[in-house]
Amino acid sequence: MTAFGDDPFATAVKPLVDAMGGEMLPPGEAGPDDVVLAWEGEDVLAVRLPQLADSLDHILLALERKRGKPLAELDRKAKQEVVRILEARGAFSVRHGVETVAGALGVSRFTVYNYLNRENAAKDK
Repeated sequence: MTAFGDDPFATAVKPLVDAMGGEMLPPGEAGPDDVVLAWEGEDVLAVRLPQLADSLDHILLALERKRGKPLAELDRKAKQEVVRILEARGAFSVRHGVETVAGALGVSRFTVYNYLNRENAAKDK
């Protein structure tokens, strides 16, 4: 058998696991809440999913990396786009989600709510 990190299946799913903020483990180290992935009848790896609150921080960091600068330095239009992306990903269903996003964007909670209302009004048209 190939080493855990060298397995082609593990290599293929690593970008997905990284994007969601998960952690890959050998299947023998899986806990009761981890997801064990099998390929061709053999357990290949386990994925430890992030806590929901940690997911929002991970998403914000990924958006920052993608944009190439801190989210607070974006212009208004780009910040509105970030809020739209975050709403689509369920960021505002997390407790203190609006406050966390407002802090990352360098705006007030009121501004985030305005961006959300603007987006919802555009959908209704």
